[in-house]
Amino acid sequence: MSADGKIAGTEHTQVRISSDEDLIRVRGLRKRYDAILVGVGTVLADDPHLTAKGTSQERNPVRIVLDTNGRTPDGARVLDDQASTVIITGTGCTRTWGNRALVIRCGTDSIDLPRALDILAHDYGIRNVLVEGGGTVIASFFRYKLVDKYSVFIGGLVIGGRTAPTPADGEGWVQPGGVELELTSTENYGNGVVLTFIPKY
Repeated sequence: MSADGKIAGTEHTQVRISSDEDLIRVRGLRKRYDAILVGVGTVLADDPHLTAKGTSQERNPVRIVLDTNGRTPDGARVLDDQASTVIITGTGCTRTWGNRALVIRCGTDSIDLPRALDILAHDYGIRNVLVEGGGTVIASFFRYKLVDKYSVFIGGLVIGGRTAPTPADGEGWVQPGGVELELTSTENYGNGVVLTFIPKY
């Protein structure tokens, strides 16, 4: 996020915040997880690959998209052949993406995150997940107390804007009074710092 707590510009306009050093850190981090998870809003706004650069298909983490109503475009890069992809939708969504994505339907009006993670762990062996965003997804993980560790890069940049998104976006407090975090480490990466916290639920 920027130094004023934003992850994008107004209207979710993409802004480069991470330093080159932090981008290298993130690529290495991705290799340590079974899966990388984002919401469909991130797919629509940024069209990411969600892969670990320089890693073969067999060693790339599984890509997971939370997409309640099946809005992931057919041409999205998360559906390419660089890694396996899982799209989690609501039970009312009937859309499929052929053999390019495994579809799990879980929850009605919104995705049942605890149930979805149980299915991923018990049926597909995905036991650790790197949640990269966006803000509504991260807020949901905090709301369900599913965050084990929270790391954020704070870059030397001010974006501004009353409606610009934040790392834990969405409606209201994620918990009454917020979620208390314990700072466990600080690391400099170029013109920014990574803060790592452990939630104290």
